[in-house]
Formats: sequence, structure tokens, C-alpha cells
Amino acid sequence: MKIGIVFPQAEIGNDPEGIKDFAQAAEALGYHHILLYDHVLGVDPGRPGGWRGPYDKDTAFHEVFVTLGFLAAHTTRIELAIGVVILPQRQTALVAKQAAELDLLSRGRLRLGVGTGWNAVEYEALGQDFTQRGPREAEQVGLIRDLWTHDAIDFAGTWDRVPYAGINPRPARQIPIWFGGSAEPVLQRMARLGDGWMTNLDPTDDARAALARLRGYCEAEGRDVAAFGIDAQIGQPADGLDTLRAHAAGWRALGATHASVRSMGAGLSGPGPHIKALSQYKAVLEF
Repeated sequence: MKIGIVFPQAEIGNDPEGIKDFAQAAEALGYHHILLYDHVLGVDPGRPGGWRGPYDKDTAFHEVFVTLGFLAAHTTRIELAIGVVILPQRQTALVAKQAAELDLLSRGRLRLGVGTGWNAVEYEALGQDFTQRGPREAEQVGLIRDLWTHDAIDFAGTWDRVPYAGINPRPARQIPIWFGGSAEPVLQRMARLGDGWMTNLDPTDDARAALARLRGYCEAEGRDVAAFGIDAQIGQPADGLDTLRAHAAGWRALGATHASVRSMGAGLSGPGPHIKALSQYKAVLEF
């Protein structure tokens, strides 16, 4: 199981040196990947009707493609993962272009996670229909792969039209696309279209059951279950290192190929404490 680290979006701060230091420390310690959460906008809790959600306008979120481009320039080995970009609220061709560029400039280190998200206000602000996010995601993934493969395409879908055009440069490979989420339609969609699953479930009976269903869907699609990746976010840092160790062992037993360790939410602030946590987690996970 390959061990990576979740980039502590809400707590690392805005100093470029600190962000660079965090990524370089993760790479030097041997972490396999660094994974970024995505949000473009935060909602004002004081808006008419109120607001409840895990993030709001006061939560800092560095833009994923720009930030990973910055980190690509300051690292050499560590995989760069988005977990996940909220694909249906973004322009499809632009995501294809940004991902291709990032993969080229990082020498093939991008893993593109996609998801449908939960924030209807963010969708509205970005001019997209929240109620159509699932079907649109499926169409987008196919279009993105076509744009990566062909110099020009003629595409007419429900949400996108590409009239004999293409992106250039294109990536030198098919960038892996992993899916987030655990709802039944999402599991079916990723079995049909994805290269892996990014999950934030704990390694419980619920996760075991979801994984069994996912593997069943993969088999029904004629997919090689053994080649389908599983990236589990492990540990609830506020619960301590024993929980982290138990989560890692649980997901390893379930056959996860990757695990992403969270330091965000452990009461840390700024890059220094998060960098220190990287060493503590490595000692516990023994990789």
C-alpha cells in the first residue's frame, strides 16, 4: 500500500515558502503522493437562509491546478493527486487542458481524481446545474480522454460541444482518472469509466460492503479488479496515532493500493506543525 499525505488546505496558510517546504518534506520522507482537496468558492454563513457545511468563505483553499503546478516545480518524484476536482462545475475542455499541461510539466506525475461535490451554491456561482452533476461527469470523462488522445475532435454531447478542435500540447499518456464518492450510481460510474476509487470511508463493514459492490460492478464491466486502484484517506488525527495505525491496517487488509494520511483537523496551524506531523505519521506507519 502506497502512503501519501493530504495537503492541509485549510491550515497551511498562504506563504509560498511554507507550501513548498511541506511538499519537499513529504517527498524527502518518502511519501508516495500529495493529495489536494478542491473548492473554488466558499459560502457566507450569513447569507439569506443560512448555511451549514464543512467549509465556508473563511476557509482557505488553494486552487488545485495552480498549486500542483507550483509543487511540480519544487519536487521531482512525489505523485501529484487531486482528490477530487469537482468536475461538473468546471469547463470540460479547460480541465483537459490544465491536466495535460500539469502532467507534461511534472513529467507524468498527475493522478486526476474527479467527483460531483455537494455544494449547490458553488455550482450556481460557476454557472452549472447541480441537479445534473452525475450524468454530466460521465460525459465529461469521456470527452476529456478524447481530447487527450486526438489532435481534433467533433463532439456534440448534452452539455459540451467541440466543433473540430483539440488541445495542444496533449499528454504523453492517458492520465489516470480516479473517482471520489460512495453513492451507488457513483460506484457504478467509476467501475465503468474510472481507474480507481478515492474514498474517505473508515475501514468498517460499510466500507467492506461498498468495496465488494464496486468490485462486482468492475467484474460486470469486464474490468480487471486487481488493476483497479483504491486510495483510502486514513486516520482521524484528533483521535490520535493509534487510530491512524488501525485505519492503515484495516485498509491494507481490505486490499487498498494507496492510503492518504490526514493532518488537517488535528488542531495544527501553519506549515511547521504539519511538517512535524509528517515525521510522526511515518514512524507510526513504518514505510
